[in-house]
Amino acid sequence: MDLAALRKSYERDALDETASDADPLRQFERWMQQAIDAQVPEPNAMTLATVGADGRPSTRIVLIKQFDERGIVWYTNYDSRKGHELAAHPFAALQFHWIELERVVRIEGRVEKTSAEQSDAYFASRPLDSRIGAWASPQSQVIGSRAVLVANAAKYAASFALQPPRPPHWGGYRLVPDGWEFWQGRKSRLHDRLRYRLDGGAWVRERLAP
Repeated sequence: MDLAALRKSYERDALDETASDADPLRQFERWMQQAIDAQVPEPNAMTLATVGADGRPSTRIVLIKQFDERGIVWYTNYDSRKGHELAAHPFAALQFHWIELERVVRIEGRVEKTSAEQSDAYFASRPLDSRIGAWASPQSQVIGSRAVLVANAAKYAASFALQPPRPPHWGGYRLVPDGWEFWQGRKSRLHDRLRYRLDGGAWVRERLAP
């Protein structure tokens, strides 16, 4: 296996300051819609990076569920590894990689929990199996076998029937951005990178060398 020989030339698009939005949220909305329109597989999938109390970073894939001027929202088990790490260090980084469009978006900022009302509303919109699964899975904990999950799911399905409430250990997080980066692959590795950073409450857009 010769991984060093793998090569790809990025020539699909460009990212110019004059063509990009001055507001990073609007630029993100534009790129997200283009990823959806291009039928990129799971355009809402993003890497979430957190840091534990021991200073070690960890990453995993989660799904963005909402975004607006307040930030980027996803939902998960608060008792999971990421939940414990965010409790210790309430800052995180997100990354979207839309391979087919040769694009990456990176977002960094402070993380807070969404309101109970917002978490309740989203939980109620989930398919029944997903709502039962939130009760059945002790996320990030060691279990003896898959049979544990199946038995838990059967137990909670019998207990809650068609109306499982939101578990107290499950809900939303919101990342409040203080930095964005938009990366567009270009030929000869001379990629386009535009960074947005907050300065006195206003977004400053600047180009980074690749």
